[in-house]
This record gives sequence, structure tokens and C-alpha cells, in this order.
Amino acid sequence: MGRTTVFLTVLAAVLFLGSVAAYPKQSARQKRSVDLNEVYSMIGSYRLPKEIHPTSYRLELQPFIKEGKFKGRVKIHIVPTDKTDRITLNVHPDLQISHSDVRVTQLDSSPTKEARPSGMLTVNVARTERHTKRPWYIIHLEQILDVQDLYEVDITFSGNITTNATQGFFRNHYKDTSGQEHFFVATYLRPNHAQRMFPCFDEPAYKATFNLSVTRPRNYTARSNTPVEKTEDVSGEPDIVWDHFAQTPQISSHQLALVISDFESISPTTKVNEMNGKSLDIRIWSRKEYLETLKAVPDKVVKIINYLQDFFNSSILVPKLDIMAIPMYSASQASDNWGLMFLKESELSSTGVWSTAYQIAYQWIGQFATPFWWSDSLVNEALNSYLASMTTLEIYPDELEGKWPTTALYSLYYEFGKRFPFSRINGIRQDATAAKTALVFRMFNYTLGNDLMQRSLRRFIHNQWREKSRTFFADDIYTCLNDVANESQKLIPDLTLNNIAASWINRDRLPLVTVTRDYGSGNITFSQEVYLRDRPQEPSEKSKYTWYIPIVIVSQAQLDFSKTVPTVWMMKDADRSLTIKDVAANDSFVIVNPEEIGMFPVNYDSRNWGMLAKFLQGPEREKIPVLTRAKLLHDAWNIAYAGDLCFEIALNMTLFLKEERSHVVWEPVFPMIDHIGRRIENSCVHLKFEAFIRSLLKPVYARLGEIPRPGEPLWKTQLRGVTKNFLCKAGYEPCIKEAREQYKKWMANEEPDKGNPVAHEFICPVFKWGTDDEWDFGLKRVINFPVNSPERNKSERTYLLKTLAGCPKDASKIKKLLAETILGKNSDFTDADIHLIFSMLTGSATGYTTLFNFLSENWDEIKLKFQDKKHLWDGIVNSATLSFNTQDGYDMVSELYVSRQGEVETTDAIIEKALKNIKEETQWSEENLPVIERWLTANLSKEDLDAIAAASTATTTMATPHAG
Repeated sequence: MGRTTVFLTVLAAVLFLGSVAAYPKQSARQKRSVDLNEVYSMIGSYRLPKEIHPTSYRLELQPFIKEGKFKGRVKIHIVPTDKTDRITLNVHPDLQISHSDVRVTQLDSSPTKEARPSGMLTVNVARTERHTKRPWYIIHLEQILDVQDLYEVDITFSGNITTNATQGFFRNHYKDTSGQEHFFVATYLRPNHAQRMFPCFDEPAYKATFNLSVTRPRNYTARSNTPVEKTEDVSGEPDIVWDHFAQTPQISSHQLALVISDFESISPTTKVNEMNGKSLDIRIWSRKEYLETLKAVPDKVVKIINYLQDFFNSSILVPKLDIMAIPMYSASQASDNWGLMFLKESELSSTGVWSTAYQIAYQWIGQFATPFWWSDSLVNEALNSYLASMTTLEIYPDELEGKWPTTALYSLYYEFGKRFPFSRINGIRQDATAAKTALVFRMFNYTLGNDLMQRSLRRFIHNQWREKSRTFFADDIYTCLNDVANESQKLIPDLTLNNIAASWINRDRLPLVTVTRDYGSGNITFSQEVYLRDRPQEPSEKSKYTWYIPIVIVSQAQLDFSKTVPTVWMMKDADRSLTIKDVAANDSFVIVNPEEIGMFPVNYDSRNWGMLAKFLQGPEREKIPVLTRAKLLHDAWNIAYAGDLCFEIALNMTLFLKEERSHVVWEPVFPMIDHIGRRIENSCVHLKFEAFIRSLLKPVYARLGEIPRPGEPLWKTQLRGVTKNFLCKAGYEPCIKEAREQYKKWMANEEPDKGNPVAHEFICPVFKWGTDDEWDFGLKRVINFPVNSPERNKSERTYLLKTLAGCPKDASKIKKLLAETILGKNSDFTDADIHLIFSMLTGSATGYTTLFNFLSENWDEIKLKFQDKKHLWDGIVNSATLSFNTQDGYDMVSELYVSRQGEVETTDAIIEKALKNIKEETQWSEENLPVIERWLTANLSKEDLDAIAAASTATTTMATPHAG
């Protein structure tokens, strides 16, 4: 989750399994207030010298909005903590300061020293300099500053308002319905952009109060972290006024916020509950014409604030909260400054609760209490993601049904189960770690109890308020949880939540727990190992990982899923296995890790799996909650996919689906059949597997109905869409017929290049099951695409090209595409297009087999064509050889390797790697395909088997869709 961002995030939609085009995304979960990529780039940044700390800023800003410039003056009160003759500030190179604009004054002696005569003493400035490699402005003094005395640094400066990015002090505009432009300025100072606007100590640990004064046009409004205390006229400027804001609490420089605009506001119809006799003032701001869209937002915000106030037993400790819908807001994440938040219009207008709750949670953890340094931001994001989920479950639980924790968790199982996690998706490792951390908090909520989690976080917030710095390290939160858990005697001796959390968060792997019941002795053994869907080619240190794992058990005799206290903990540094007395009778099953309490799949002995499968087909199935039913299905298939469970057992776990009505349980089905389908596509089993998919999904599609009904829940719309997509892929004739009918309308258009009237969902079925003429028409649309037309989006062309390559079952179509793009003289296809085609062809057996044959037959010509394009040559060799999974495929690639060995420097290594991979895939096929085929033969209807036999003996080269 995360956050996203988020996440989940972050993260969640990018990592999710299955058909990327069809599987429902949780876009709101990707939003986050901390851009972890930017944050992590800061971790190694140069830190300011530690001998001086700021106590207050008095900042005056005069923006000239139309001119795109500003000038200002800042008076920073500082206290030396060590002797020094220099003052080092963060100042961006674009901020202009002259030596004469810098003054330093000694204001007062330390209380522990003898009082000096009243009055201020000037400290002479010897020289100033800008560091050549760091954004530092160094003031060299003619004397040593006295430790613990109070000094004032007075600097006048000027700069340019940012007009091409949302960072620092930036300007943007919007147009109203009459076409008139309206300019506004605002700030985005996270993580280190405050130094673009004024000289400061631009690190989160340096907290100080701010007294902000700004000039603005009289017909505009200025908003900052605190309310306006006073407004004054500007002498000689009748259209300009000064706004003086109330002093802020101690905040970091990046927490300061300002917006000057002609936005208007609306207020909630209900009030925020009073805390300590005061009620938080909520106002939602936007351009006038957008306010109607936001009319439901204020009351939603009040509900969220009331829940979080009650959770923390604390207000946000500033008197008001302004939330701004910023037009043309291009930052990758919201700005959640204390008392003043900026969001994209689309984010704020969303009807969902989670995304808004996630941003508001930062008012407590992130603003009230801030991470000491950017490396501590990850736990901040994760905790707020957890809090947002808890808030949403309280206010609008339907929003998260079937999404939390599964959206993030299934993604993590998939990514961390790879041989090389994140090898193809760089830059999201931090998002995945944040999502995992949020699920650690969820695990603690189950195993320790919601009440203990609430008391711990309340204590954390109140401890922060007592501490002057109000900053925290990541470990501080776990320490607070640990202290309350020990007081409540919820932890066994020598077990700390800090160590538990570290064992989960600091590793890019997750565990698999195997449960083996000894029905003779009455014992049950739990063993842990690294969970891998892809087997490692060689053992590594990561294979030795162990975790602190909570073992929560539910028995068939007592299906009570509310009891989540662990029966036992598996210890990280102990033996990998643990044996206790069994909790169930021999004729009853057990379920371990119900409701996905911990982030680990569970395997069982075959007898326990058999009892589970039988029970799920019975009338009491719904005594097991939907999330646990989904987990059992998900775990069985994925463990079988990894080679640790017989596929017959995994397939038996699907038999209850014919009676299953919950979309939560169906959610893991689609990525599973997609992954298995890809792996068996180049085998005789594939036709039977497609028949199995049709038999599985047709009843679901019939229950949902073909046409959406007004007001139906979102899950139903999404489930209908993904079910239809998979039926189309499996050759369901009614779906193919509808797709071709829609496509014919485009073909009949006299000017087909002016636009594509066909929905994306219909394109792939036409290219897969349709005629050569239909496919040729699509190719012409790509070639003739008007790339410079303002009415067409280039993504339309990209989607067409992807489906032209990735969807056909007919090799002749693919061969024609390769001839056109690689050997043809058509300049309409770029290197990026060709690379995209290679990538898409690896997704189907027809694709990579045709690509391999094309490469083999045209080796010399292609090698000459790509002689100056190494990336394309390596790309075609890799795509053409890597994906085979049968002995025949191994023999084909091996023959190519022998015949072409030594011709191109990089080719040998690519093919050697492919042969190693094919050998593993072939072993998987030899072990699992006979089992899958036997099960399918035993469980498919006679009608399906007869249709498959007829299709297998057909002489036509055209793939035939299935009527039923």
C-alpha cells in the first residue's frame, strides 16, 4: 500500500499480476505525499555543519506574479551550540544575495552568563562565499560566536519564481470558461526546495517558528500554515496589501507553505469535534468554477479528521486546515504542509476516502511529528498508509473490500518471489518496501490488538509533543509499540517489535511456511524457507533468510477468525522448524495465517489440503471469510507454480468456484490462469486449459450480466470487464462476435485515420481470432497514423502496435509484421517500435516461435541491418530465444547456438543464458503438464473434450473460437 503511494501506492498497480490491460487498478492507492525516489536521492546529501541551530524566522516576501520574480528579507534567530566563526545556510544558486545585504547581530547573552548591557551588538561580516559543489552560503565572521547566545542573521535576497515546474516558489495559471487567464503562486518545498525561496537551514531536523508576511493583489487571497493576523495597505500601491500571518509552531523549512490566488472556498455543513475546547476550522479551496465538483469534500474531510482526532486523542494543534485543489498541479505527489495542503483537482474531487485520509494523516505523523532525516520517511509513509486503511474501514468499508491487503500483498508475493526482484522495474524498490512496512503495522494490529496499536501511537504523538524537536527516527515508532506491548504482557521474553519489523522490512524476500501434520503422533510441524516462484539457478545467501513469524491457527472445529493472537512465534535465529501439539482432530483441517495476518503463503500436507478442498465445496464454505478463501486459492496455485505442491491439489482447490459469489475470492483467479496459460501455451494441454477457463468463467459472466446497471458497485463493473477479457482470450465466441462487429464499424469508416471508435477491449480479440483483412487494416492504421494531429493521441498507435504483435495466434500475421518493420524500408517504424514488438512477441508461444524462425531464416540480413544498433540486435536474439519451455525449443535454440557461435560478441552469452533458462522451463513442463492434463481430462465435460478433439484434427491454419 503506500501511496500510495501507495500503494500503494505505491506500487501496487505496477507490480500487480495478470493481464495488465484488463486487471483493475487501484489508482488512488498509488498517490503518496512522499516521493520516495526523490527522498532517497537526498539520503547521501551533504549535511549542514551542526554547530548552529535556528530558533525563529521572520520572513517577508514580495512576489511579482506577472513578472515571475520575487524579493524578500529574512531574519533568522540562531543559537550556536559550539564555537564557530562562520554561519552556513542552504541557498540555491538561483537565489541572489549580495555581500552588503547580509548583517549579523548579537541579540542577547545566554541565561547562564552574566547579563551584558541592553542593546544589540553588530557582528562584523568578513566575507561571504557560495560553496562550489554544495548549495551552501557561508558567512565568515570577524569573531567567534558565543555558545548559547542569541544572534540574528538578516539577509535581503531576490529570485525568480519557478514557471516550468512545481517546486520551490512556483507560478501557474488556469483559464475560466470565458478563456481568461488567472495566475497564482504557491510553494512546494519538500524535500529541499525551501532554499530556492529564502536562505534557511533546509534540513528536517532544524525546526523553528516562522512569522511570515507577504504582499498580494488586493483582489487575491493569501493562505499559509496559520491564519492571517493583520492586513495592511502598502504605501503608494493601492492595489497591493501586506498580509501578516500568525506565528507557526516550530516547523522545518520544508513545512512552510503559501498560496496567493483568486481561489474561493467552501466549508463543511458539520463541525469538527472539539478538542480542548477548540474546533478545527476546515475550508476547501479551488477555482470558482470547480467548487461545485468539490461540494461533498468538506464533510468527508470532517469525518476523516474526527476519526483521526479520536484515534490519536489529539488535534493537529494548528487552528485551521485549508485544503487546496490546485489547477495544473504537476507535482508527482500532494503537498501536505501543516495547516495547508495542496492536491491535484482530480485527487481532491475523488469520491474515495482512502486517498484523502492518507494525505490528512500526515497532519499528525509527518507534520506534527516529522522524520529526523529523509531515510526515516519510508516508515512515515507506511504508517500513514496503514492509518488511511483503518480510517477507510471505519468510514466507508466497501471501498477497501477485496483490496486491502490483497492488492499490495499479491503484488509483493509476485515481485519478491522472482529470482531477481525489481530487475525490470527499477525505482520502485522503496515503494515496495513502504508497502511491506504498512503490512507489518497491519500484522501488529492483528497480533497485538487494535487497542494496543492505538495506545502506542497515541503515546508516540504525545511523547513527540513533549519533546522540543518533534522529530523521530524510524525505530522510535517500533520502540513505542514495544514499550506498550511489554506493559501489556503481549510479547514473549526476548522478542522485540523492533527486531520483528526489521526481519520483514530489511529483506527483499518473503517466507513460505510449510505446515506438516503427523496424524499418528498428533504433532504439527511448521518450517520456514524463502518463498520463490522462480527457482534460483544457484544457491545464494538470501536462501538462508529467516523471519520472526506469528503462527495463528484456526481449526475446523472452531472456525473463529476473530482470535488472532499467535499460538506460537517462529524465531528468526532459531531452527527453521518448530513442532507443537496439533490443535485439530485427524479428520479436521487447520488454517494457518488466516486473513493474511502475516506476509507469507502457507503450504500444507496433502491430507490437510484435501480436507480444505472438500469443505470449500460444501454448504458451510462461507464460514471461512472471503479473504481467507482467497488466500487458500492463491497460495495453492502459486505454491504449485513454484514446484512445491502437486498441481492436482491446486486445481482441486478451484472446484468450489462454481458456487463462489464473492469478487474478493475471484480476484486472484485471473492472474493465476494468465500465468499458467502463458506457461503451457506451446503444448497440447493448452486447448484443454482454454476450455477449463471458459467453463470456469461463463457462469460468472452470466451472473454479472453483459450490460452494467446504473448504480452498481465498482467491483461488479471491474469483475465483468476482466471476466469478459479472459473469456475473449480463451476464444468465447459471443465475445469474439461482439468485438468483430464493433471493429467492422471502423473498417467501414471512409476516413479511418481520423479516429478509432473501437474500445481497447475489442482490439485484441479481433487480432487474435479475426481474419487477415481485419489484421491488415490495423497495420495500415499504424503506418498511416497522423502523429502530428492534435486530435489523436500517440498512445493509440502504441496500443495498436502492441496488440498487432502480441495477440495473433496465426504465425503468418506476425511474420508479415516482422518483415514490414525489420526488413522493410518503411520509415514509419522507430527503434522503439521494433523493441516494443520484440517485447510483445515473448508473451505467446506463437510470437516467440515465429520470431525465432524469422531470425534464423534472415540471420545475416538482420545482423547487417542492426550492425550499428547493438540494442536491437541483442533485443531480437534475447526475445527470440529466451521464452521456450520444451525440449523441442531447447533443441532449436541449441542448434542455432552451434551454427552461429562466435559471430557476434554478445550473442553467445545471450543464447547460453537462454539455454539455461529453457532447461529449467522444460523440467517444469515435464513435471507439471502431464498432471495438469490428467486433471483437465478428468474434470472437463464430454462436450468440451469432443470439441477439443475436433479442433486438434482441423486442417485449417486459422484458430477457431469456441461457441460455448
